Amino acid sequence: MGLPTPQDVIARRRSLVLEHDMDGFAELFAPDGVIEMPFAPPGMPRRIEGREAIRDFSAAATISLLRVEDMWTTQVYQTTDPEVLIVELEAKAVVTTTGAPFQATSVQVFRIRDGRILLFRDYWNPQGLAEALNS
Repeated sequence: MGLPTPQDVIARRRSLVLEHDMDGFAELFAPDGVIEMPFAPPGMPRRIEGREAIRDFSAAATISLLRVEDMWTTQVYQTTDPEVLIVELEAKAVVTTTGAPFQATSVQVFRIRDGRILLFRDYWNPQGLAEALNS
């Protein structure tokens, strides 16, 4: 059996996030994989470099801030580069400290090679999170 396709990796990511398996999520990344969140609010990193840093950040964020309850892809765009996918995503989460619901729309860009995420760039609007945190 060959390596998972980029679409397979995206589907696996959804499963792992919904299972709250942040260790498994981190394992989807290449050792030098990167997460970028260009619109991250103050106090959140805009760039996380390396699988272990991704593992640490993901575990801490899940414990301290949000619990994702559902996420679904509304559209996937293939590009002329077979390693690059653009994904439109909706997610529902709960702020762990208050129980306040949070819903986010996101456009995500992935570069996936040999079954591993090299780059995950998440363009999400943090305004909804700020509102949920202040409710």
